[in-house]
Amino acid sequence: MERTIYNASVTERNRGRPRAFDRDRAVLEAARLFWRRGYSGTSTRALTAALGLSTSSLYAAFGSKAGLFEEAVRTYAERYREIYQRAVAAKDMQTVIERVLTDSVHEFTRPSDIHPGCLISSAVMTDSTSTLDTRAYIAELHSSNEQALHARIERAIQYREVTAETDAAALTGLIQAVWHGLSVRSNAETARDDLLATAQLAQQLICQQLTSPTT
Repeated sequence: MERTIYNASVTERNRGRPRAFDRDRAVLEAARLFWRRGYSGTSTRALTAALGLSTSSLYAAFGSKAGLFEEAVRTYAERYREIYQRAVAAKDMQTVIERVLTDSVHEFTRPSDIHPGCLISSAVMTDSTSTLDTRAYIAELHSSNEQALHARIERAIQYREVTAETDAAALTGLIQAVWHGLSVRSNAETARDDLLATAQLAQQLICQQLTSPTT
């Protein structure tokens, strides 16, 4: 019997079709390139090659190179917002600080096949691009995280989890400074164990100060 499209199997009809577009994988691959090369150093040609897309398909999916960059940044930045939300929900300040610092280190140093590194500090803050919307978003994210942490510290002072002399603004700034330092060092490929040791020591020193009344 002559084979036609009506009696061919579904498998045979589908043979040779391109694989379905995996948006999450595309964003991950793009994020890796932006992390390594920065926004300006990542060409559209490099993106299409890495993603396996034509230029027209890339623009249809993301609007532009800038649109893809913004989606990559937003995708990974939201993970840090989640870390802070989990941290400030902890019942004591020691756990709050531990979660902010050590959970972030684990996020910074996730395996490269599922994570591009700390895209926030490497590709946004150090790249001389005109991606003002993305920069504004990251600034808002950091501000939101800081406000959540500051509010949690103020509650700790109010409920005497820490000494009454604790300066909420100064403590927030200190924790954020340690966080940013860990982020920068992770981009310099510092080993996870070394970053964790730094985070744990910082936590211990801060907590000792918080529970020791000033003389």
